[in-house]
Amino acid sequence: MKMEQGARIIVERWLQAKPDDVLHFITDETKLREMEAFSAAAEGCGAVPKVSVLPSDSVQSGDSIEEMRHIMSYANAIVGATNYSFITTNAVTYALRHGARFLSLPLSTNDGSSLLEQDFLQMDPRKAARLARPLLGKLRGAKTLHVTTALGTDITFSVQGRKAGLFRGTAARPGVCASASFEVYVPPVETSASGRVVLDGSMGYIGLVQKPLELEFDCGRLTRIADTPDGRRLRTFIEQFEDPAMYCAAEFGIGLNQYSRCRGASYIEDESAYGTFHIGFGRNLALGGTHDAAGHFDIVIHDPTITADGVLMMKQGDVCTNPIYRFLYL
Repeated sequence: MKMEQGARIIVERWLQAKPDDVLHFITDETKLREMEAFSAAAEGCGAVPKVSVLPSDSVQSGDSIEEMRHIMSYANAIVGATNYSFITTNAVTYALRHGARFLSLPLSTNDGSSLLEQDFLQMDPRKAARLARPLLGKLRGAKTLHVTTALGTDITFSVQGRKAGLFRGTAARPGVCASASFEVYVPPVETSASGRVVLDGSMGYIGLVQKPLELEFDCGRLTRIADTPDGRRLRTFIEQFEDPAMYCAAEFGIGLNQYSRCRGASYIEDESAYGTFHIGFGRNLALGGTHDAAGHFDIVIHDPTITADGVLMMKQGDVCTNPIYRFLYL
C-alpha cells in the first residue's frame, strides 16, 4: 500500500475529518515523509493541518508532551504520530476533557518501512466492533480474568471495578480517545496480576522473541524474567527507563485486527493481531487506570484461552460467541 493511501485512511475513515477541522499532527524528526502525506490528506478533504515536530528522544518520557497540553486542546483532532506512543499521558487526558479527539498512531517500525504503508490499516473498524461485542459483554461487571496457553501461560488479573474499552482506529467525536491498535482493552487492578506467562510473540518496540520466554508475575508486578538472550534484551529495555513502576502489569488487551500479523515489524501491528493477547506495562492513565510511570510498552502472546469469571471469552485465539452475539453480527 502506498503511504498516501494510508494517510487517507487515517484522515478520512478514522478521523472522519470535516472541512475546516484543525488536525494537529504531532511527530518527530524521523517521520517527516509521513507528516507530508498526512498534511496532503488533510488538505484534500478541506481540513487544516497543524504540525508539531518534537525531538525523538523526548517523547517516551512524556515530558515534552506535557508542555504542549494547552496547545493540543485547541485542535479538533490530535494525532500522536511520533515513534513512541504517548496515549497514556496526562496531556492527552487534558485535551480530551477539553473537547479534542485523539488518535494514537505511533509510527515506530523495526524494518525501515513506514507504518502508513502497512496493509493492516485496511481493517474495517465496523468489523472490529462486531468482533468486540461478545468480549465487551463478558467483561462487563467481571471480577477476574484467567488466561492460559498451550505453552504454559497461566495468569490471573483482577478487573473488578474497571471498565473495558475498544480501540478500532475511529476518533470521530469530541472527547474520544482512539488507537491504531485494534483491540479490546481493560486496565487491571494494578496489584493483581499473578502467575506465569510464556511469551512467544513480540516484545513490543524490540521485536519478536527467538524462543519462548518465561515470565513470572506477583502482586501486579513482573518479578522474574528467564535468563535467556531474549530475557536479557527485555530486561535491558525495561531498565533503561530507570523507573521501578515500569514493571507493573497495567493493561490487558485482546487483538482484533484480522489483517495484522505478529511479525515484529511494528508493535502496533503485533498487539493488534487477531488471535493474540497482550500485557501492557507502565502508564495506564488514559486507559482508565491509576498507574503513572516513565513510559509504556507491551508484550504479545499467541493463541490464548481467556475466561472472565469462568465464562469463556476466547478459546485458543478464537473469539467465543453465543446466539445473542451471533444475532448482533447480522
